[in-house]
Amino acid sequence: MPDADDRTRRPFALEEAVALLSRTPAVLDALLRGLPETWAHAHEGGETWSPFDVLGHLVHGEQADWLPRVTIILNEGEHRTFDPFDRQAQFAASAGRTLPDLLAAFAAARGDSLRGLAALQITSADLDRAGTHPAFGRVTLRQLLATWVAHDLDHVAQVSRVLARQYTEEVGPWRAYLRVISGTQG
Repeated sequence: MPDADDRTRRPFALEEAVALLSRTPAVLDALLRGLPETWAHAHEGGETWSPFDVLGHLVHGEQADWLPRVTIILNEGEHRTFDPFDRQAQFAASAGRTLPDLLAAFAAARGDSLRGLAALQITSADLDRAGTHPAFGRVTLRQLLATWVAHDLDHVAQVSRVLARQYTEEVGPWRAYLRVISGTQG
């Protein structure tokens, strides 16, 4: 049995990252396709995002964030600062679209991104190459790619949480045991 550190932290491995990134469209498709529109547009109140908004954000990220920044690191290094990423762009870009359309657009865009990533033939030495983030400064390709994976998983968890919280009152006393609703860690 691995020790606790082996089970709570992993060193970055590109092939593992790609394996996770390739699954996100299917995970979200399985979770969301066929749900009533009320579920797709549900949120947690205020300015929080719905599953529909998250999908729009993921589509926009495929177009404007991940692979473009990988390319900047490999081609220009720290000499060119990444273009700022508009975290709200999905609202205008998704207007008039449907959930099935966004699911298909995300799957297609992610497939394109992963094919583009594979074509770059990134080496272990490339992972230590750096670029310049507009807010964080120097970042490595390894950090960017690890963040892409964590970002996907963060949004999968977000979508799950938004959906679960729709039944916050309905679950009654079981709420105490449902971390996805209560927000406790464990």
